[in-house]
Amino acid sequence: MIRLLPLLLFAAPLFGGAGCWELRKLSRTEEARACFTKLLNSRRAADMAEGLWGLERYEEAGAAFRAAVAQEPKNPGLRVRWGRLLLERFNVTESTQLFQEALEIDEKHAPALLGLATALSEGFDRRAIDLARQAVESDPKLLEAQELLAALTLEDGDYAKARAEALKALEISPHALDAMAVLAAIGLLEDKPDSGWLDRMLAASPRYGRGYARIAHWFVLNRRYEEAIALYRKAIAIQPELWSARSELGINLMRTGQDREAKELLEQCYENGYRNAATANSLKLLDSLRNYETIRTKHAVLRLHKSEAALLRPYVEREADRAIAAFEKKYGLRLPGPVQIELYPNHEDFAVRTMGMPGLGALGVTFVLSIAMDSPSGRAPGSYHWASTLWHELSHVFTLQATRHRVPRWFTEGVAVHEETAVNPEWGERVTPNVLAAINDKKLLPIADLDRGFLRPSYPAQIVVSYFQAGRVCDYINGRWGWAKLMEMLKAFAQATPTAAVVEQTLGLKPEEFDKEFLAWLERQHEASLKGFREYLKRAPEAAKALREKRHDEAIEIASKLKPMFPEFVENGNVYETLAGAWLAKGDKPAAARELREYAANGGRDPAWLKRLADLELELNRPAEARAALERVLWIYPVKDQELHKKLGDLRAAAADWPGAAEEYAAVVALSPTDPASAYYDLARACHALGKTAEAHEHILAALEHAPGYRPAQKLLLEINKELTNKP
Repeated sequence: MIRLLPLLLFAAPLFGGAGCWELRKLSRTEEARACFTKLLNSRRAADMAEGLWGLERYEEAGAAFRAAVAQEPKNPGLRVRWGRLLLERFNVTESTQLFQEALEIDEKHAPALLGLATALSEGFDRRAIDLARQAVESDPKLLEAQELLAALTLEDGDYAKARAEALKALEISPHALDAMAVLAAIGLLEDKPDSGWLDRMLAASPRYGRGYARIAHWFVLNRRYEEAIALYRKAIAIQPELWSARSELGINLMRTGQDREAKELLEQCYENGYRNAATANSLKLLDSLRNYETIRTKHAVLRLHKSEAALLRPYVEREADRAIAAFEKKYGLRLPGPVQIELYPNHEDFAVRTMGMPGLGALGVTFVLSIAMDSPSGRAPGSYHWASTLWHELSHVFTLQATRHRVPRWFTEGVAVHEETAVNPEWGERVTPNVLAAINDKKLLPIADLDRGFLRPSYPAQIVVSYFQAGRVCDYINGRWGWAKLMEMLKAFAQATPTAAVVEQTLGLKPEEFDKEFLAWLERQHEASLKGFREYLKRAPEAAKALREKRHDEAIEIASKLKPMFPEFVENGNVYETLAGAWLAKGDKPAAARELREYAANGGRDPAWLKRLADLELELNRPAEARAALERVLWIYPVKDQELHKKLGDLRAAAADWPGAAEEYAAVVALSPTDPASAYYDLARACHALGKTAEAHEHILAALEHAPGYRPAQKLLLEINKELTNKP
């Protein structure tokens, strides 16, 4: 997401350009241009740099700042201004270095603290708030620092504190336009549009589109994309040259499936020199969409890459239609239109589609009636459960629609996590060591503040912990009060009611009481793991080492003692795999199968082990259980695996599940098989069993085209021809 950086107007005695920037901020454009032009006649390199910057001659401005710093190497303000120019031109790394160099000269230099806070805020780094506060403490009259503090507090969702910080900015200057934008945004987010702050902002600066764009940014963070788009349109209507807002408008139109207009806007930005990574990457991605197929289903519009559309379509179509039908009934809500679902085999393409920049860690994102997510091929085998993610994202569609996008992040994420395991207990994310450590260390956030854990984490694992906590909160409410109570909360959130008030209103508990009772329940739920997970993690490698060294009995003894200490752990290094491996080495297949069944029931996702379980079930004459083991893999990694689909197709055929067999044999064909004759023969055989004679005929001819002498295919062709000949 691209931020609109505040205009850093440092004190006039430092820089001759301060007055020019003030004129531009107040929409006195021609006067500002004349002011910047006049600075070009200055003998001081710093003034010339400001003038060139104001006239958008960025490369020349950078060279002038370099000269200015060389002339006055001990002046921290010059490095800050140069850093501000670089930050505006998308160079976060070098700008950050310049801010740090300025702080080495003067550790309390307020503009440098502010510049560094602004740079860090680009990545939602929690240190940004602390640095902004330090800048204010160092120079209480530094308007932009006070405005940034208000803006960051609003991002955190603390409306009361954000309002107070914005009012402090207005005490510093009646022209605190960004503070007015904060106050206007709070009113709009609370569905109180008549606050008067927008009118006051425009009265002070009629062409201050930046204010609308900043408000749009906060609406995006609150997932209110359609309103954000309308605000970005207002921004560029009154300030057409505000390319950052035009780019953000294009990116948000992409997010909501309006690709044609998005491309036009992004091209306008690029052609006018606004070529930040988000704009350039988004244009490249839009060009690549020609490589995707669009498939309409009963409830959705699928966009799948041509290289895997034939393979993935039946699985994605079935899960999407199943989830939407289930949620329509469960939420009592019919969607206003089909949901567009896009699966990206390249994770970086998915990141660009959703954020405008690579590096996104999420698996899926929901925008109004549009979902973008990784394809199974976009992640390492076993690291990603695409079906669980799809149900998660589709749940967002319903909670966002039900509340007109006013639901707090923690609740929509919590309900979505709850839905993952509601559809299948094996789905969803299991408790991790990081989560257990956070519970032990009392790091879970109060429910009233849980939103903060998703946006600006205070420790590395906090986002993961917050997802878990939100999901378990919804599990707890569902278990104690029932699903109807969660729906009552959803309706309350539709009125833009704060979390604390919703908890007290619907559950009859003060938020503090809820936190206490929830935490006690959570600790009971995970009592064994909370006590034993550290010992488990310490000693599990001992069991694995014993297995590698063929000390099988010792491996079994150690792993068996460890398993009850952390039974939910199924990630790399889990003892289920060690136990299965040891039992297999000893020739005890029933024991190995027992461990792998437990591994799968706890959410184990390594395709190799799940396929090994299927083999063991077959050897133990349990074909139905073998099918179930392989079907788990379809939800995890159905790509690039002909053997999986062939084996599952054969098992389904043996059980006379011909629709299922046909689907799997079609998957083998879609994977460009090494033995196309057999693949087409199997598909023809399944179609024939289903009475689809014409399709069977087409596929058997394809088999014989690849292997004219293939006897089983010749025999089936004779049967099919006979049926076609005798067909009335």
